[in-house]
Amino acid sequence: MHAVSIRAPFKLAALSGPLIALALAQAAHAQATQTLPAITVQSTLAPTTLEQTPASITVVDGDKARDRQWQVNLSEALPGVPGLLLQNRQNFAQDLQLSIRGHGARSTFGVRGVQIFVDGIPATMPDGQGQISNIDLSSAERIEVLRGPYSALYGNSAGGVLNVYTERGEGAPQVESTFALGSNGQKRLGLKAKGEANGIGYVVSASRYLTDGWRAQSAADKNLLNARIDTQIGENGEGGHLTLVASHVAVDALDPGGLTPADWAANPRAVAKNPIDYNSRKNTRQTQAGLTYERKIDAANSLRVMVYAGEREIVQYQSTPAASQTAATSAGGVIDLQRSYGGTDMRWAHNGELASRPLNLVVGLAANIVEEDRRGYNNFIGTTLGVEGALRRKERNTLTNVDPYAQASWTFAPDWTAQAGLRWSNVQLESRDKYIVKGNGDDSGNTSYHRLLPLLSLQYRVNESANAYASLGSGFETPTFNEISYRPASQPGLNFGLEPATSTSAEIGWKQRYAAGDGHLRGEWTAAVFQTRTRNEIVVADNTGGRSSYQNAGRTKRQGVELSNSTRLGDQLQLNAAFTWLDATLSQGFCDAKGTACVPAGKRIAGTAKTQAYLGLDWKPITGVNLGVDWRRVGSVAANDSNSVMAPSYGVFGASAGYTARFGAWKLSTFARVDNLADKKYVGSVIVNEGNGRFYESATGRQWMVGMSAAYQF
Repeated sequence: MHAVSIRAPFKLAALSGPLIALALAQAAHAQATQTLPAITVQSTLAPTTLEQTPASITVVDGDKARDRQWQVNLSEALPGVPGLLLQNRQNFAQDLQLSIRGHGARSTFGVRGVQIFVDGIPATMPDGQGQISNIDLSSAERIEVLRGPYSALYGNSAGGVLNVYTERGEGAPQVESTFALGSNGQKRLGLKAKGEANGIGYVVSASRYLTDGWRAQSAADKNLLNARIDTQIGENGEGGHLTLVASHVAVDALDPGGLTPADWAANPRAVAKNPIDYNSRKNTRQTQAGLTYERKIDAANSLRVMVYAGEREIVQYQSTPAASQTAATSAGGVIDLQRSYGGTDMRWAHNGELASRPLNLVVGLAANIVEEDRRGYNNFIGTTLGVEGALRRKERNTLTNVDPYAQASWTFAPDWTAQAGLRWSNVQLESRDKYIVKGNGDDSGNTSYHRLLPLLSLQYRVNESANAYASLGSGFETPTFNEISYRPASQPGLNFGLEPATSTSAEIGWKQRYAAGDGHLRGEWTAAVFQTRTRNEIVVADNTGGRSSYQNAGRTKRQGVELSNSTRLGDQLQLNAAFTWLDATLSQGFCDAKGTACVPAGKRIAGTAKTQAYLGLDWKPITGVNLGVDWRRVGSVAANDSNSVMAPSYGVFGASAGYTARFGAWKLSTFARVDNLADKKYVGSVIVNEGNGRFYESATGRQWMVGMSAAYQF
């Protein structure tokens, strides 16, 4: 581990210095106030209130995430989270493009570098590859986005953490049905039942979403089921609390792929020839369930045990040209993947004292395993394209991790709290090759990665409404199994020489609540300045025949500033704002596997944007009426390592309206939304380092939707 310079974060602090100075002045003269309800967060292992968390964390309420939205894509719910770049590819065959402070930006599909959990169940595999298709916004209670050094306590590929929690069924039984339709054949039908009966709380949510797609070859059919059941054990819950969660998702989607900058400029709705010729598409099925047991042993000690298991099947027809599959080492153009996975997270918590001051301890163990059968086939038979052809790959892969961890929080003085954490992350990857033919030998092998991940933080309570903190942590990111699947220059075998990237992060931050006019004007704002230095950054080594191989580059640096604000003026107006400035660059240059293309130091990390901004205004002029406008801006995005292609910056507006009325036991709502009001032409996301130069994935033009919901409470 190398030393991290703390000078740059403090230099960056000068950029937000006037704001912090103003906050300090306000804090010195403001009376303590608690005009806003306290929010408890779970992402720091030991539950604590949001303002007392020594980390950058944003909590999005589930009801607000659903309000006047499709409830389909996570990008709808999180546009105002600083530090989070969440781009809609308009392609349901691939996940959204998600990165936090530049971590995960290199991903061409799925999610890398960021840990994702749904009700405590990891949606990120032990190797760091994740997906978000099973997140059900219709039944989400809240979404927590954790950024910065604190993420290190989640182990491998934790450049940031996204936690989604399903709401708990309480109160009288209720049934709700929702229907919405919009541009390009979009339709969504949802049904949800929730409540509590005989001591059992339940939530069951099901939905189906259909779209013809904005571009050709982008139609999709997504079906989702999510359920949660809660019950107390024993009289008055003395035996503990049980929570069962289960979900199923099925997605059938066509894949339009990307466009070259020239083709996009000529027609953003165009599709390249290969995805049409090969009918590129992807079918996904996933079913999983988890059981959590929580028990308060005594006044000072509690226990939490979570176990889960699931299966995931993927069949993907790629647009890889037949000519690129002639080599004996080719894996073909069809991926057939079956995964069985499971794991546990066991945690003991203790609330006590040290030197007569409050002390909280958490000790736990996380263990996960994935067994996958992976096959590859040609995507042609003779001259017939887009069909399953000859077998080209067959292997059995095992991915595991076993991570003990501990965290301590000590309020050593009335206004001072120190926290320390440690995780010993152990990741193992093993492959057993079952496809051995002439020219393609036995590629079996295994490798393991180990890393001690420490965290330190210090928090100072300025007064009852303001807190300042500083934190320092170490993280690492192993190669995913997809990234070690191919060696540079089409060499045979797996790329087990690829090393994990290691990083050291520092952050200072400020959180404050404020109120004026007897609470008529109230709100909260946060500021954070951060820097992460990384060694052995994982980058593309070669792009040949539709396959990407990877290598370790030198050092990189990510530094920046995040600001957010939420202001309420009475009960009618609410303004939300967020701003991110990110400087993510190569500290050292590198060359590709052939040594013919070199990227000098100072280039921006591919997939990152330097600036992001969001403004949202909600107005409730009368009871039952909600009106809103929002604006989102994303700076230019580097599409490749050399920065020779940059997706242009853009800013787009949206507007929405909703009306809710109650008639006895019935609650009826209507809503409408228009996105990209000015019908702006822009690039919604990029395919980083795409080998054919088809970097751009088009955003939609002006889009509309209308819908209604009806709920009945028994």
